[in-house]
Amino acid sequence: MFRALMYLVPLALTIYAFIDCLNTPEDEAKHLPKIAWVFIILLFWIVGPIVWLAAGKMRRAPAGGRTPSEWHRSHRSQWVAPDDNPEFLKSLKEENKKDESLLKDWEADLRRREEELKRRESGGNTSPSDD
Repeated sequence: MFRALMYLVPLALTIYAFIDCLNTPEDEAKHLPKIAWVFIILLFWIVGPIVWLAAGKMRRAPAGGRTPSEWHRSHRSQWVAPDDNPEFLKSLKEENKKDESLLKDWEADLRRREEELKRRESGGNTSPSDD
Protein backbone atom coordinates (compact mmCIF):
# COMPACT_ATOMS: atom_id res chain seq x y z
CA MET A 1 0.00 0.00 0.00
CA PHE A 2 2.80 2.40 0.91
CA ARG A 3 4.56 1.68 -2.42
CA ALA A 4 1.43 2.61 -4.32
CA LEU A 5 1.18 5.90 -2.42
CA MET A 6 4.80 6.67 -3.24
CA TYR A 7 3.84 6.71 -6.93
CA LEU A 8 0.26 7.98 -6.77
CA VAL A 9 0.90 11.10 -4.68
CA PRO A 10 3.65 12.50 -6.96
CA LEU A 11 1.58 11.53 -10.03
CA ALA A 12 -1.49 13.32 -8.66
CA LEU A 13 0.64 16.34 -7.77
CA THR A 14 2.13 16.40 -11.26
CA ILE A 15 -1.28 16.13 -12.91
CA TYR A 16 -2.68 18.89 -10.71
CA ALA A 17 0.29 21.21 -11.33
CA PHE A 18 0.18 20.49 -15.09
CA ILE A 19 -3.53 21.32 -15.36
CA ASP A 20 -3.10 24.38 -13.13
CA CYS A 21 -0.24 25.60 -15.32
CA LEU A 22 -2.23 25.10 -18.52
CA ASN A 23 -5.23 26.98 -17.10
CA THR A 24 -3.14 29.88 -15.83
CA PRO A 25 -3.11 32.95 -18.12
CA GLU A 26 0.30 33.78 -19.58
CA ASP A 27 0.58 37.05 -17.67
CA GLU A 28 0.19 35.27 -14.30
CA ALA A 29 3.14 32.91 -14.82
CA LYS A 30 6.13 34.23 -12.86
CA HIS A 31 9.86 34.06 -13.61
CA LEU A 32 9.58 31.94 -16.80
CA PRO A 33 7.27 31.65 -19.80
CA LYS A 34 4.36 29.29 -19.34
CA ILE A 35 5.71 26.75 -21.85
CA ALA A 36 8.94 26.51 -19.83
CA TRP A 37 6.89 25.77 -16.71
CA VAL A 38 5.05 22.99 -18.54
CA PHE A 39 8.36 21.34 -19.47
CA ILE A 40 9.71 21.75 -15.92
CA ILE A 41 6.58 20.16 -14.45
CA LEU A 42 6.68 17.22 -16.84
CA LEU A 43 10.46 16.61 -16.85
CA PHE A 44 11.20 17.00 -13.14
CA TRP A 45 8.51 14.73 -11.82
CA ILE A 46 8.43 15.60 -8.11
CA VAL A 47 10.40 18.84 -7.88
CA GLY A 48 8.79 20.52 -10.92
CA PRO A 49 5.20 20.54 -9.60
CA ILE A 50 6.34 21.68 -6.16
CA VAL A 51 8.36 24.56 -7.64
CA TRP A 52 5.39 25.53 -9.86
CA LEU A 53 3.02 25.59 -6.89
CA ALA A 54 5.49 27.49 -4.73
CA ALA A 55 6.93 30.06 -7.14
CA GLY A 56 5.53 29.70 -10.63
CA LYS A 57 2.21 31.47 -10.38
CA MET A 58 1.03 34.77 -8.96
CA ARG A 59 -1.27 33.91 -6.10
CA ARG A 60 -3.80 36.45 -4.85
CA ALA A 61 -6.54 36.31 -2.29
CA PRO A 62 -9.88 36.09 -4.06
CA ALA A 63 -11.85 39.33 -4.22
CA GLY A 64 -14.91 39.49 -2.04
CA GLY A 65 -14.07 36.25 -0.25
CA ARG A 66 -15.03 34.10 -3.23
CA THR A 67 -12.99 32.24 -5.77
CA PRO A 68 -13.56 33.65 -9.24
CA SER A 69 -14.83 31.16 -11.76
CA GLU A 70 -13.72 32.99 -14.89
CA TRP A 71 -10.77 31.73 -16.87
CA HIS A 72 -8.98 35.10 -16.94
CA ARG A 73 -9.14 35.91 -13.27
CA SER A 74 -6.98 39.00 -13.45
CA HIS A 75 -9.24 40.62 -16.07
CA ARG A 76 -12.46 40.12 -14.16
CA SER A 77 -14.32 43.33 -13.49
CA GLN A 78 -15.87 43.99 -10.11
CA TRP A 79 -19.39 44.30 -11.56
CA VAL A 80 -21.38 41.10 -11.69
CA ALA A 81 -24.49 42.27 -13.51
CA PRO A 82 -25.02 45.26 -15.82
CA ASP A 83 -27.58 46.80 -13.50
CA ASP A 84 -24.92 46.90 -10.75
CA ASN A 85 -22.58 49.00 -12.88
CA PRO A 86 -23.22 52.76 -12.47
CA GLU A 87 -21.39 53.55 -15.72
CA PHE A 88 -23.71 51.24 -17.64
CA LEU A 89 -26.77 52.78 -16.00
CA LYS A 90 -25.48 56.26 -16.82
CA SER A 91 -24.99 55.27 -20.46
CA LEU A 92 -28.57 53.97 -20.54
CA LYS A 93 -29.85 57.30 -19.22
CA GLU A 94 -27.83 59.21 -21.80
CA GLU A 95 -29.07 56.94 -24.58
CA ASN A 96 -32.64 57.37 -23.34
CA LYS A 97 -32.25 61.17 -23.44
CA LYS A 98 -30.92 60.99 -26.99
CA ASP A 99 -33.83 58.78 -28.04
CA GLU A 100 -36.34 61.15 -26.42
CA SER A 101 -34.87 64.18 -28.17
CA LEU A 102 -34.87 62.30 -31.48
CA LEU A 103 -38.51 61.31 -30.94
CA LYS A 104 -39.45 64.93 -30.14
CA ASP A 105 -37.72 66.06 -33.34
CA TRP A 106 -39.60 63.45 -35.36
CA GLU A 107 -42.92 64.45 -33.78
CA ALA A 108 -42.25 68.13 -34.49
CA ASP A 109 -41.34 67.30 -38.09
CA LEU A 110 -44.48 65.19 -38.45
CA ARG A 111 -46.67 68.01 -37.06
CA ARG A 112 -45.02 70.48 -39.43
CA ARG A 113 -45.62 68.21 -42.42
CA GLU A 114 -49.24 67.56 -41.39
CA GLU A 115 -49.89 71.30 -41.09
CA GLU A 116 -48.22 71.90 -44.43
CA LEU A 117 -50.34 69.17 -46.01
CA LYS A 118 -53.54 70.63 -44.48
CA ARG A 119 -52.60 74.07 -45.83
CA ARG A 120 -52.05 72.61 -49.29
CA GLU A 121 -55.34 70.69 -49.18
CA SER A 122 -57.31 73.65 -47.93
CA GLY A 123 -55.56 75.96 -50.41
CA GLY A 124 -55.86 73.39 -53.21
CA ASN A 125 -59.62 72.85 -52.65
CA THR A 126 -60.40 76.56 -52.71
CA SER A 127 -58.33 77.37 -55.78
CA PRO A 128 -60.01 74.88 -58.20
CA SER A 129 -63.51 75.87 -57.01
CA ASP A 130 -62.68 79.57 -57.46
CA ASP A 131 -61.87 79.05 -61.16
